[in-house]
Amino acid sequence: MKKLTIGMIVEGKISGIQPYGAFVMIDENRTGLIHISEISHGFVKDINDFVNVNDRIKAKIIDVDDKNAQISLSLKALNSKVRKENIKHHRKPLVMKIGFKTIEEQLPIWIEETTKEMNND
Repeated sequence: MKKLTIGMIVEGKISGIQPYGAFVMIDENRTGLIHISEISHGFVKDINDFVNVNDRIKAKIIDVDDKNAQISLSLKALNSKVRKENIKHHRKPLVMKIGFKTIEEQLPIWIEETTKEMNND
């Protein structure tokens, strides 16, 4: 039986789904848990929208508790590069403008800019 360590990528089969996470059978003796917060970078309302029982998946080990025989897994840790690229893509440089406008004057401009951005995405 291979020793599992933090940072390893493992392959397994979804053996069960609960509202708080998905259980992954890593091998015949070890099961890990992907907590709902480790499913995706975005909001997860229902885990079943991302994985199903018997799906074969790859996940990253984020914690190993040998004393309690618990293995914590993450799907979103595998996609951290994608998340960083998305953040860079959507982040705008901060531009300091000299002067001051009240929120009342600036709000219509912000709404228009945001509407244009939403329509372009």
